[in-house]
Amino acid sequence: QVQLVESGGGLVQAGGSLRLSCAAVTRTFVDYAMGWFRQAPGKEREVVGVISATGGDTYYADAVEGRFTISRDNAEDTVDLQMTRLKPEDTAIYYCARVPSYPHILAPSNYDFWGLGTQVTVSS
Repeated sequence: QVQLVESGGGLVQAGGSLRLSCAAVTRTFVDYAMGWFRQAPGKEREVVGVISATGGDTYYADAVEGRFTISRDNAEDTVDLQMTRLKPEDTAIYYCARVPSYPHILAPSNYDFWGLGTQVTVSS
């Protein structure tokens, strides 16, 4: 069983920054790629950023490229999402999730374990 617990969400003004963290309770954290997704009201869940098991490869959605940075600490079993220059359209619930196969990272259905999410609200 894998547990993923997100933290760090909150309310921030446009242009500000937040750092999300996801703590994994699992013996096999180092073996899997990890991703951050978000879901805004009335919209589908979308990938934000993904990092490979070693941290050597990353992917970002076009909407966040250059503003968000995903990182992981395999000694602490955590994966973080540093968000800068936040925009109101970044408002959503943010989820971390585990994906068994790094190339197949875009579809939520490819992820096998999910956290409960943390709310990020960006005011204009």
